Amino acid sequence: MNDSPGWATPGSSPSDGERPGTDGGAQQPTTPPAQPEQPAQPAGDPKWSAEQPPPGQWSSPGQSPEAPQAQPQPATGWGQQPTGPYAGQNGPQYGYPGGPGQWGPPPAAKPGVIPLRPLGLGEILDGAVATMRTHWRSVLPITLVVATLVQVISVILQKFMLDDLVVATSEDVSTEEMIDTLGSTFAASAVVQFIQVLGTIVVTAMLTMVFSRAVLGQNSSVSDAWRESRPQLLRLIGLTLLLAVGAILLGAVLILPGILADSIGLGIVGGLVWLPLLVWLGIKFSLASPALMLEKSTVLKAFARSSKLVKDTWWRIFGITLLTSVLAFFISMMIVAPFQFFGIFAFGGGLEAMESGSGMSNWGMLILPAIGLIIAQTIVMPFQSGVTVLLYVDQRIRREGLDLELARAAGLENYGTTGG
Repeated sequence: MNDSPGWATPGSSPSDGERPGTDGGAQQPTTPPAQPEQPAQPAGDPKWSAEQPPPGQWSSPGQSPEAPQAQPQPATGWGQQPTGPYAGQNGPQYGYPGGPGQWGPPPAAKPGVIPLRPLGLGEILDGAVATMRTHWRSVLPITLVVATLVQVISVILQKFMLDDLVVATSEDVSTEEMIDTLGSTFAASAVVQFIQVLGTIVVTAMLTMVFSRAVLGQNSSVSDAWRESRPQLLRLIGLTLLLAVGAILLGAVLILPGILADSIGLGIVGGLVWLPLLVWLGIKFSLASPALMLEKSTVLKAFARSSKLVKDTWWRIFGITLLTSVLAFFISMMIVAPFQFFGIFAFGGGLEAMESGSGMSNWGMLILPAIGLIIAQTIVMPFQSGVTVLLYVDQRIRREGLDLELARAAGLENYGTTGG
């Protein structure tokens, strides 16, 4: 029997030629065999009442009939075959899933944005979007505030960075001054990237808590998300930095020998090996962030948990992650492109000015694309974070029966129990 309720293997079916009884195994009176076009009726048996309930209003103990007029019952007793003269016959008519002799899983409980069972691709994407739509009062402020702060700082730094570049390339400056200017420009660019990464980490930490509550059908305010994520923020920063440093060191080990040997071919081979390894390790540790936040673990334990959960399902997670990234990219481009084109023609002096680089440092040219980025990140960041969190939940449901714990946390006390 699997760990996830509703997906348990049905109990052993009666052997051919036998019919399960209801009196503890006592021999039942024989009945004439049913004709192909005329099924046997229980009315001739003295143990049965002459008045039988109408079809669609009777279900086995602990099971809810699928007829529209029936009242919902607790999800108990699933995973066992019914007994009695109607076992394996007219299943849907009497509340049993499937056709004659066929069985299927019962509807899984859905206290929140996903059903508590192994998820498909559509359910993962739909769960991420449903959380954004249902819990927008928590999701929108988190992403909007962080994206706005990141873009404001980035625009200011880019303004001074581009001004220095224009001065360094347009005036007659010495080589030493040009090197100093380029060095300060690269430093400013590194600061911009660091701020963006830091903002992404904060958003990821807080949204992980929002999505974890959304799975249970619970609301989470911004203050609740911050309070729950704050103790793990430093560890999440350490995890992100460790991933970045590991990627750089791996590239150095593979590419640097070719550079030192002054061999372009060796450097290219190293780069071709580095990129697939980077992708493989990125997917292998893609669930480390939700594992760190939701399990309150250390950085190394989070890496180990992600590796364990991704094992044997690397290609599936890679495909879902790649599809999510492609969707996020196109959504961002559709939002940012109009702002960027409008900024070029309204404040940047058109395409000719862009070619000469004279309109790059214009405030309007910098602010309009930043507004587009704020809108895009407000939509894209929660979508990507939600898919990652739901992938983590899905893998734990498949491997560890997390759906039982989630059901208990959602208040479904009898979820997954079986009736005798």
